[in-house]
This record gives sequence, C-alpha cells and structure tokens, in this order.
Amino acid sequence: MPIKITDGLSAKELLHEEGIFTIDKGSALHQDIRPLRILILNLMPLKKPTELQLLRLLGDSPLQVEVDFCRTTSHESVHTDPSYLEQNYYTFDDIKDNYYDGLIITGAPVEQIPFEDVDYWPELTTYLDWSAGHAFSTLYFCWGAQAALYHYYGIEKRLLPEKLFGIFEYQLTQKGHPLLRGFDDRYFIPQSRHTAIDDIKVYNTPALDILSRSPENGINIIGTADHRRFFVLGHFEYDRRTLETEYLRDKNKGLPISVPKHYYPKDNDKNQPVFTWCSYAHLFYHNWLNIVYQETPYCLEDIGHGKFCVR
Repeated sequence: MPIKITDGLSAKELLHEEGIFTIDKGSALHQDIRPLRILILNLMPLKKPTELQLLRLLGDSPLQVEVDFCRTTSHESVHTDPSYLEQNYYTFDDIKDNYYDGLIITGAPVEQIPFEDVDYWPELTTYLDWSAGHAFSTLYFCWGAQAALYHYYGIEKRLLPEKLFGIFEYQLTQKGHPLLRGFDDRYFIPQSRHTAIDDIKVYNTPALDILSRSPENGINIIGTADHRRFFVLGHFEYDRRTLETEYLRDKNKGLPISVPKHYYPKDNDKNQPVFTWCSYAHLFYHNWLNIVYQETPYCLEDIGHGKFCVR
C-alpha cells in the first residue's frame, strides 16, 4: 500500500525513484480504508534526510500509512528553510487535538547538554505527556530515547570516554518479542553518540523490559510490556552514507573524529561502506507497524480512555 504524505515533502520524488509508492491526502480520501496515522516529531537539524530515511522504512509495508511531521516552535531551525517547515510541518497547537496510531520522536545532536538546558525541553516534555492520551505506541530513538527515559523514569545519561561511532553488534535478550520477530540472534545498528544511559537503573525499573544489549556497549532496545513505548539507542534509519557524511563533515572541519568502527572494509575510508543493517532496519519498522496495527483501537479517540482492544 502507498504511504500518504503532503505534496511538498522533498522526499516524495526520491521515494518514487526507489519504487516506494506515495499518495497525496486528497487521493487517499477515495480509498475505503482507515490508514495507520503516524506522527513524527523531527528534532534533527537536517530535516530532509531524516524525512527520507524514515519514510523509506515506513513505506515498505502492505499497510496504508498516513504520516504527519511536526516540529518544535521554541527552537529556530537554521538548517531548513522556514517556508518549507511552514508548508510541511505541524506545530503542537496544530495537532494537540489529534489522535495517532503511532508517534516517532527522533534523536538530536544535543546529548552533551543537560536535558533541562536544551532550549526546547519544556516543549518536548509537553509532547511526551500529551502522547500518553493521543498516540498508542511511541518509538523514541537515540537522544529522543534518552530524553524519554529521563522524563518518564528519571534515568540519567552519562558522558562516554570517547564517541560511540560506527556499526555495532547487539544480541537479543527476549527472543520471540513481536518487535524483533524474524531477527537473527545478533543484529547490527549504527551508533553516533557521546553519551550512554545508566543500564543498572534500567534493570532496576520494573516497567521496562530489556530487549537487546551487548557486553561492550550495554543496552540497545528497551520496551514496556503494553507495547506503548519502545526506546532504541541507535539509528536503524541511517542509510549507507549517513555515518560517512558525519565523519567527513567533522574531518573536514579539523575536529577530532575517528574512522567509524566496523563500517569501512579494513577501516579504510576510501572503501565503500558495507550496509550490514539494512534488512534489520526494514524488519524493525515492519514489526513496529504490525504491533501498532494489531493493538491500536480502531477508534483512535479510545486511546485517551485506555481502551486497547485488538482489531
């Protein structure tokens, strides 16, 4: 089924080139089906690449998916044209009375700043509190996951001795979990962060289930038993060249940056990066959408009343 987006999104033409079908919201009204409604709070400074990466994964589904993008208003984006944001992004006031099957909250390059010092922190916590009654399942990744774990459970982040940068292997700790159905015992995911969470605090939080981890880098995926919150400390959505773009950006600026680990063959940045996480990324988002489809009440307004019946 096609993915339903606004006409103005820059990702639309590229998605067509990749064979991913899209449909505008006007045409979708003529289809006798209720699509899954997904809201994406895009906190990344470069909005357009993140849009494409996420839409590519959400569009690889037999379900019709309607995607809305939203943004913070308490932070002025300097990397994306304001007119583009006005045309294609909602604000909280625009969507606060809406209901969604799923919500995605992205990462942001602010991890070395205390949470309360991030200029849009109060607005982000408003989204986090609002989501409990307006979105059935929320997926948080990287800094978005750290922020949500801190807000909901008081789990702090800590600065790493060096940036965790590259492609890393993690092992499943809950085999058979619907979010990781079809995964091998081990999988790969890109990492690009200076901080980590307090794993001991996660283990001591009864509301949280650890779904995967590694001995070297700790916990990777966390969930709640009711499937309403999933936290991913990493970036399944990154495409083949994303880490390379970050690496070359910092290298060309003369900033201290190491070659991303387990990314280039023989760690030689003249070689093409190996795309070892692609199938896991598609499977992960397919599984999440399936959970959302199976468990969200058909009438989305029931989310606010705690009525979670299987379709």
